[in-house]
Amino acid sequence: MVLSVEDDIEVVGEAADGAEALAVLARTPADVVLMDVQMPVMDGIAATAEIVARGLGKVVILTTFDREDYLFDALAAGASGFLLKNADPDDLVDAVHAVAEGHALLAPEATLRVIARLVGDHPALRREPAGGATAPPTAPPGPAPADRRAIEALTPREREVLGLLARGLSNAEIAVELFLGESTVKTYVSNVLAKTASRDRVQAVVFAYRTGLAG
Repeated sequence: MVLSVEDDIEVVGEAADGAEALAVLARTPADVVLMDVQMPVMDGIAATAEIVARGLGKVVILTTFDREDYLFDALAAGASGFLLKNADPDDLVDAVHAVAEGHALLAPEATLRVIARLVGDHPALRREPAGGATAPPTAPPGPAPADRRAIEALTPREREVLGLLARGLSNAEIAVELFLGESTVKTYVSNVLAKTASRDRVQAVVFAYRTGLAG
């Protein structure tokens, strides 16, 4: 009801679970999928992974932040963002527009914290070896070869832009921070997405945390 009254949004299908969503998308292409998490037959996380892998659309997860494990799994599955279930109707419309345009829903106070947890940017858990002594945490491995090549491909300015993306800044805010025009920032962001093989800004931020470029 909320989306169908918008002039530039067409609701092309609805589904009761993830398996049905895949069947609907196989018949009817869509740009954006609003996905619940807890559903019968196939849950939203598994469905998101399939949708992204098959290139059937970009996914926005409708969830609450009291279950961070859902968010970790959704990011890993390729979700382009998150929206609280109690969001205002205008926020729902804005989310569809943003993700359709290639942006991502990044809330610095919540989503970036989850991304940091997802890619291991938190103190390593200590383990208890035999005898009760506490072993020091294992040092995290270095970047994977593909990540190293991507890092080397980034120019200093592109790394700077990526670091600001990781802080949750919008293009306009990055432009102010770096004293650049917004169109120039858009070009840098596009370069960053291409060089890091990121589908969208969320995945670029994940890359930044995973490789230590988030600052």
